[in-house]
Amino acid sequence: MSTIRLLVLGAVRQHGRAHGYQVRGDLEYWGAHEWSNAKPGSIYHALKQMAKQGLLHAHEIAPSTAGGPPRTEYEITDVGTEEYLRLVREALTSYDQKTDMKSAAIGFMVDLPRAEAVSLLKERIRRIEEWRLAVLEHYVPEDGPQQLGHIGEIMNLWIHTADAEAEWTQGLIARIEDGAYTFAGEGAPFVGVLAEGEENPYATGERHPGDAGDPAEPLGPLYSS
Repeated sequence: MSTIRLLVLGAVRQHGRAHGYQVRGDLEYWGAHEWSNAKPGSIYHALKQMAKQGLLHAHEIAPSTAGGPPRTEYEITDVGTEEYLRLVREALTSYDQKTDMKSAAIGFMVDLPRAEAVSLLKERIRRIEEWRLAVLEHYVPEDGPQQLGHIGEIMNLWIHTADAEAEWTQGLIARIEDGAYTFAGEGAPFVGVLAEGEENPYATGERHPGDAGDPAEPLGPLYSS
């Protein structure tokens, strides 16, 4: 649920206010349905649950004159913003996060101050190195994986993964320190969400019962057959 929470909170926050149809469109625009479990049902469920938890404020909007059910627009609350930033920070520092959580956090890291993002990524490297040392208490890479039979290949994988993670993180830190990207407080942020009515070239076209209340207007290009 954490990845969905992060993705949904991030999408709503970027819009200011957004209905479920927009949030679903943004996540499909980001390809999140391919690299995470962000499916229509989980997106609509997360919106409703986080509204109940006080992370989002639900605004009921009257149906259009053309008819159709009322839709709900969501706005992130102060508590929701705290939870959103907590999830970003946690995912940036934790070496053992799944790829979907790490990918989501990288997509939202610019919502933090530049110096904080660098600090969190350095902490990530420290934790990776600490974990690597723990593996080396049982495994000597120079002796090859065969020393432990085929099971040694598991620890060999762990070491290679740790080294690759650390190398990638060092490169990201260097780019950020060299001035790459626009972080919080530095100017107009990068806009990565679809504008109202903008066609989504990456839409799946899959229909879901939750679409019925979002939006009140007839379904747009995202769901056209």
